[in-house]
Amino acid sequence: MSARHDVAIVGGGAVGLHLACLLAQRGVDVVVLERRTEPSHLSRAIGIHAPGLAALDAAGVGDAVRAAAIRIRSGVALSRGRLLARLPFEHEPILALQQHRTEALLRERLAALAPGALRQGVELVGLASGADDVELAARGTSPVRARWAVGADGVRSTTRALLGIPTGARPGSGGYAMADAPDATGAAATALLHLEPAGIVESFPMPGGQRRWVARLAAPEPGMTTEGLQRILDERLLAPPRLPPLAPTSAFVARQRLADRFALGRVALVGDAAHEVSPIGGQGMSLGWLDALALDRALAAALDGSGEAGAPFAAYERARRPAAERAMRRAWWNMAMGSPASAPRLALRLALVRTLAVPPGRTAVTAAFTMRGL
Repeated sequence: MSARHDVAIVGGGAVGLHLACLLAQRGVDVVVLERRTEPSHLSRAIGIHAPGLAALDAAGVGDAVRAAAIRIRSGVALSRGRLLARLPFEHEPILALQQHRTEALLRERLAALAPGALRQGVELVGLASGADDVELAARGTSPVRARWAVGADGVRSTTRALLGIPTGARPGSGGYAMADAPDATGAAATALLHLEPAGIVESFPMPGGQRRWVARLAAPEPGMTTEGLQRILDERLLAPPRLPPLAPTSAFVARQRLADRFALGRVALVGDAAHEVSPIGGQGMSLGWLDALALDRALAAALDGSGEAGAPFAAYERARRPAAERAMRRAWWNMAMGSPASAPRLALRLALVRTLAVPPGRTAVTAAFTMRGL
C-alpha cells in the first residue's frame, strides 16, 4: 500500500502551486499531480491585484513577483482618441506579469519547501473518497492516497467531473481576440480602454516592453489570425499598434460558470475548478489565490481536527462562493460595457463612464478594478 499524504492537489497551475506552497511551509505533507510534462510558456493571465499580491506574500513569493512585474498605476478610458476618464491606482497598483513567470516562481518556492512534491506527467483518471482518506488513480504513477484532496485542475476539471458536481451558467459571455506586441503607446504604466462602436479594445503594459491587446468581437472567431486582429485594430483605433507578423494571436469565448458545490466529502475544489470567471477584468488568477488562502485555513482545521464536525469545508464554501459571485457580477459589467453598441447606446455608455470617473462613482469603480471585497 502506498504511503498516505496529508493533502493531494490535482493541478499544478498558478492556484494549485500556490496552495501547495501555503501547505508545505506549515509542514503539511503535500503532493501535486500535474498532467503536463512541461510547463506552459504562454503568457495567459497577467494581472495581479493587491489582494492577490497579499496572497503571494503569504506563500513566500510576493517579493520575487514584485521584482519581476511592472506596475499599472492608472487606467484611461478613451473613445475615438478623446479622453473620457482616468482612474489612478497609485495606492494599489495592479502588477502585470506573465502567468508562466509567476508559476515558475511558485514552482521554485515549492521545490525549496518540499522537494519532489510536484509530479509532472500524471493524469487523474479515478477518485474514491472513503471515510478516512482519498485514493486517486492516475496515469503516470501508482495510486496516490491522501487524507484530503483538492481539485485545482481548471475549468475542465477532471476532479469535479469525477465527483459528479455540475456547473451552472452565470450571466456574461462574449468573443475576444488578443495578441502581445511591443509597446509603442508611450503609456508604459497605464491600461488603455478604447470604447468604440464595434466593441472595446483594451491594452495592458507587460514586462519587457510588451503590451497585450484585447479586442471584443461581434461573434466568436476561433480561426483568428494576426492579420485578422490587425484589421480590427486598424478599423477601431486612430493610432493602432503594429502587431509583429508572428505575434501569437488567439481567440476565445469568455463565459462564466459556477460549480453547484465547492466540496464533497474529503475533496474540495479551488480556483477555476470551482468557478469559471470571465478573464475580462483580470480577476480570475487573484480570485483563485484568495480561494487558496481560505482553503489552506480549512485544511489546517481539518488536519488538526478543529474544523466543523462532518463538514470540514463548510466555512470555506460559505466564504468563497459569495466572493466568486461578486467577481462574476463585476466581470459581467465589464463585458457589457465593452460590447458592440449602436450610436445612441454608445453615447449613453460614454456619459456613464464620465460620471463614474468622478466622486462618488470613482470610489466604487476603483474598488472593482482593484478587487476590493473579494
